[in-house]
This record gives sequence, structure tokens and C-alpha cells, in this order.
Amino acid sequence: MTDTDKIFLTQALTEARHGFDQGGVPVGAVMVRSGQIVARGRNKRVQENDPVMHGETDCLRNAGLMEDYNDTEMYTTLSPCMMCTGAILHFGIKRVVIGENINFPGNIELLLDFGVKVALADDPACKNLMAQFIRKYPELWFEDIAGRSHT
Repeated sequence: MTDTDKIFLTQALTEARHGFDQGGVPVGAVMVRSGQIVARGRNKRVQENDPVMHGETDCLRNAGLMEDYNDTEMYTTLSPCMMCTGAILHFGIKRVVIGENINFPGNIELLLDFGVKVALADDPACKNLMAQFIRKYPELWFEDIAGRSHT
């Protein structure tokens, strides 16, 4: 984790907090290219009644079409689920910085198996925000991700 990584992860956490304030699952993401944020996203599954609108997928959607994603990095507050891992792999994002994997282990090993560089921040603010959400909205957490039989 570099100081720059911490700055971008803080931006992803800001997105997660906006989602939490809206009553949604607090997962935020930013996509970075050449040291600049090119897109932001947050889980809007609840807000938009859209089961595939996770933080990473919203971020990818907001980035729009790109000819090449190889030089982009994804910063996300929570270890990616299988769907978001698949999107990262599909678009060829080569590096992912993850805020935490305690509340949800996600698919770090799969990312690594496909050659994605992964940095795990083990960030207390990311862990605390998600834990607060799980306590406040256990039914939403179970419905969205925790109730799935696979990660």
C-alpha cells in the first residue's frame, strides 16, 4: 500500500459512505488511470432495485467504454464478490486495491490465479462501515451477498 493507494481508497470509502447514507450496501469503488480517477461507483442495488449494481460494476458502468483497461486500477472497499471478480477479469484490470476482506472474504485467490495484482489494505474504516451496515440491516446484507452459497 502506497500513500497514493490510501488516497484513492479513501475516495472509494467516500462512495461507500454515500451508499450507506442512502440506505444501501456500503461498497464503494473508484477506477484510476495514470494517477487520475476516471470513474466512481457504489453499490446501488437497493437504491435502484438492480441486483447487479454493485460498487465495482457501477464504477465500470460510469467509466463507459474504453478501448483498453490494462492500465487501470480498481479500488474497492470490500473484497469483490464472484460477479465483480468476473467483471474485473473480463475487462482485464491488472491491479485491485481492496479495503477489507473480514466482513466478506470475496475472491482474492481467483484474482491472483488470473494474474491480477492485489493489495489488501485491511482498513479499519472500511471494516467498521460494513460491520455497522450488517448490524443495522442484516436482512439486506443476507439478501445481497451473505446469503449466497458461494463467494
